[in-house]
Amino acid sequence: MRLRRKPWIDTAILDYADFVTPRGGDWQHHAGRWAEEFGRTAPLHIEIGVGKGDFLTELAARHPAVNYVGLEAQQGVLYFAARKAAARELKNIRLLVFDAARLTELFAPGEADRIYLNFSDPWPKKRHAKRRLTSEVFLARYAAVLRPGGEIRFKTDNEGLFSYSLETLAAEGWRISDVTRDLHALGDPENIMTEYERKFSARGAKIGYLAARLPQEDT
Repeated sequence: MRLRRKPWIDTAILDYADFVTPRGGDWQHHAGRWAEEFGRTAPLHIEIGVGKGDFLTELAARHPAVNYVGLEAQQGVLYFAARKAAARELKNIRLLVFDAARLTELFAPGEADRIYLNFSDPWPKKRHAKRRLTSEVFLARYAAVLRPGGEIRFKTDNEGLFSYSLETLAAEGWRISDVTRDLHALGDPENIMTEYERKFSARGAKIGYLAARLPQEDT
């Protein structure tokens, strides 16, 4: 759901210019240079659809040895993620207002190690299937920017999208593991909940989860 635009955010988000690229900002120089951007060589993980940042900021706090890039199409939402990252003084996060359809322009081939997809828009109508973030179109983009053996970690409360994602990943040759249709029943202490996940799981919604690994290149 698209939020009502808050014009004041367009100015307020500039307070975080040291780690945020706002709408219309210069991102073209990043591909192939993310280690330089962070000032170190480290595993590079991407979250597509950051929302208000609960998941990514907690993840970055728990794993300071990893570089994290968060992408979000809505600047009005990303501002709140930036505010949380700044409050926690996280140095291993970069945030961009960015359309994931252009992912291969932002990252060089094999530059990333992991991609998180949390509660993506299910696009339930069949004619919109290519817009799903686990469609064959997007999986090809992920395959282009992930290193051999890199992985996707995916969560959703939408049963239809979960089944579709399993089928599409298998058809495209990804190696699927850790599949569950009720993540919270496992009681995994490492699971970090998004704002959406916390809200809807409290209402009894079951959360599907899977990991999918890009096959290693033949040696």
